[in-house]
Amino acid sequence: MLSEQQQAMAALFQAHVGAELEGDLDTTMATMSEAPHLNHVPTMAGGVGRDGVRAFYRDHLVGKFFPPDVEIKPVSRTVGEDQIVEELYISFTHTTVIDWLLPLVPPTGRKVEMVVAVVVGFQDGKISHEHIYWDQAGVLVQIGLLDPTGLPVTGAESARKVLDPKLPPRTW
Repeated sequence: MLSEQQQAMAALFQAHVGAELEGDLDTTMATMSEAPHLNHVPTMAGGVGRDGVRAFYRDHLVGKFFPPDVEIKPVSRTVGEDQIVEELYISFTHTTVIDWLLPLVPPTGRKVEMVVAVVVGFQDGKISHEHIYWDQAGVLVQIGLLDPTGLPVTGAESARKVLDPKLPPRTW
């Protein structure tokens, strides 16, 4: 059973993500603390401080999050005393520029399936930070920029296995 504080954190995070997806920069920023930071770990895209995070959201994320055919499925959520860890399955066709995920890469038209882990910190009832992780090698394999031959990497199958743990493991 979640405490009242944990329920409030979860609701605030849902409002934050909803505002990002809807393209509402002011509501997105209203969920954030006075000195937030945001780091998309594989690409180091993000911002530091209120102005830096706002500029990143404005120029690269809010309203530009994913192409129109994006599908997001929640996998798991862990709620602690001052942070949430959310695991998400995301699929889309790379038909638009997604510079926080694939900086300097023009749209390839290829389908991408990925799992994202988001660590969201809270301070004084607001979001203080987001650290966002995913398998960048797997994404690069799927869009044709990395040949997995001879490498210990996979493509979409690693994301599918998170959704269906009964799928067989990789064999060499």
